[in-house]
Amino acid sequence: MSTKTKEKVSLVSLGCPKNLVDAEVMLGYLSKDEYEITTDETQADIIIVNTCSFIKEAKQESIDTILDLADRKHDARCHMLIVTGCLPQRYQEELVKELPEVDIFIGTGDYPRIAEIVAEKRNTEGQLCYTGDPNFVYNDELPRLQSSPHYTAYLKIAEGCSNNCAYCVIPALRGAMRSRPLPVLLAEARQLVEGGVKELNLIAQDITAYGRDLADKPNLEQLVRELAKMEGLKWIRLLYAYPDGVTDSLIELIKTEPKVCKYLDLPIQHIADPVLKGMGRRSSEEQIRTLIAKLRSEIPDIAIRTSLIVGFPGETNDDFKKLLQYVEETRFDRLGVFCYSREEGTPAADMPEQVSERVKRERHKKLMRTQARVSFKHNRTLVDSEEDVLVEGYSEETELLLKGRSSRQAPDVDGLVYITAGNANVGDIVRLKITDSSDYDLIGEIIEPPFA
Repeated sequence: MSTKTKEKVSLVSLGCPKNLVDAEVMLGYLSKDEYEITTDETQADIIIVNTCSFIKEAKQESIDTILDLADRKHDARCHMLIVTGCLPQRYQEELVKELPEVDIFIGTGDYPRIAEIVAEKRNTEGQLCYTGDPNFVYNDELPRLQSSPHYTAYLKIAEGCSNNCAYCVIPALRGAMRSRPLPVLLAEARQLVEGGVKELNLIAQDITAYGRDLADKPNLEQLVRELAKMEGLKWIRLLYAYPDGVTDSLIELIKTEPKVCKYLDLPIQHIADPVLKGMGRRSSEEQIRTLIAKLRSEIPDIAIRTSLIVGFPGETNDDFKKLLQYVEETRFDRLGVFCYSREEGTPAADMPEQVSERVKRERHKKLMRTQARVSFKHNRTLVDSEEDVLVEGYSEETELLLKGRSSRQAPDVDGLVYITAGNANVGDIVRLKITDSSDYDLIGEIIEPPFA
């Protein structure tokens, strides 16, 4: 192949950052196998769609994207369309029948074999479908082509999930939780940092469960302490921490370790005990309230992000009112709301008292309106304060403004900081004075040059 023009591959990754890491590993394998990677689908010989099927909206987005890109096989140079990830893992039989445009389907356990599967397809008529055992865990020796900006990366510390919440299909799609060994994670992190990464975002379905399944029983705190020793790494962010796994020692680590962002993604899903019990969550209302009060007491400047589900089967008006009131009282710094999605194969799908789509949408709208007010009021309190900000480039609205994120804003899901005065390069961490704010974003001026 080295004597021929390299074939070009374009990959679209949908869904969560955990999916993005899988996509980066696939790109690593293909790049290693002498394919050329391109972000321009019109120039690609091979197009890959890495899908999500967590909820109804994610499934629809995946299908729409596949159909849209299938047109490239008619109006562009593309000759092979590949669909990978959660959607084929879950619906392989249906997809083979309904999407004849797709040449290859690859599930969540076979994506490291993508280069050899593509080679096999060249000598095979008809569609190929590989959706076997999802219990795969990659290691630091597997290639990974980072697609995120050079200064930030996700570190997937475990695969799968063993929590078995009543509404969730992840255990069926990804298998039980499998932690990656500590030395493997440290080796991968070192490679990323040596490549220029300043911010590591730790991800898994539940990062607080890290290490419980390994023989030597490492834990999240041990991993974070080792990462903090790495020269060049500035920020360590903790995403997807289940409330019942947040220990006093983890709180102390967030409080005292300078490299750990004063930020915690803590998906509580609800606050009413009947709903929490129906969901199969292990935390009660009292435990959630106690934990968040402790976090705020021990780390006054911590930013807490949470996610909530409205319209879970049996959620009453009183349950929702309690949730709405709790959001107003607690004043979460960041918040995401999902309408319950009835997913076949989950216990919740067969529960009585399913909530109508209209009621779900109304509750979603009310919660988001409430959070917008909470966020606006909170951001106003930050005016005249100072924040360390990671510069990410120019604003989409105008190249006269730089944009970035503070240590208390995660990539992609939280707001931004717009920089109206001062100069810096992409990837610099600078000190800003906050001069103004909106519902979700901040505005500021550089007052100190980039940190070394």
